[in-house]
Amino acid sequence: MDGFQVMPMQAAASLGDLFCTLTGDINVIRAEHFKLMKHGAIVCNSGHFDVEININDLKKLAHKINKNIRNNVDEYVLKDKSIYLLAEGRLINLAAAEGHPASVMDMSFATQALATEFVVKNYKKLAKKVYNVPVELEQWIADLKLKSMGVAIDKLTKEQEKYLSAWEVGT
Repeated sequence: MDGFQVMPMQAAASLGDLFCTLTGDINVIRAEHFKLMKHGAIVCNSGHFDVEININDLKKLAHKINKNIRNNVDEYVLKDKSIYLLAEGRLINLAAAEGHPASVMDMSFATQALATEFVVKNYKKLAKKVYNVPVELEQWIADLKLKSMGVAIDKLTKEQEKYLSAWEVGT
């Protein structure tokens, strides 16, 4: 959709420079893929624990491992190339970046907790189906967050509320 080609890993391995797994599955990148990768290929995971990249395969192929050549970058030297593994194959957004800072997670956890409380208090009235978090609950959490940060924002006009909830006008 963004101009990237979609193909099996076996075909992509020799073409790519950066591989970031996001599948939630195990052994997405394995020995046969490492063997096909270019010198200098970068491999990382953002999908599920540290199981998407078969690091044991990479270790077996490497005759030398240079740990931390840069912060969160390990170099695996194979016979004909180097492959760079980021954050030891752990979730890159948590292990090597800002990840999920507390200032974001507090809102997420608050929403989860209050949505759970809503279900517990209202389960007798609710049909057995998937529900969106009530807008009032999300708005309350957002308002509390802004207040805790000392931030004030404009209140939407009725016209703005109508526009944001409609599909007939705009893009």
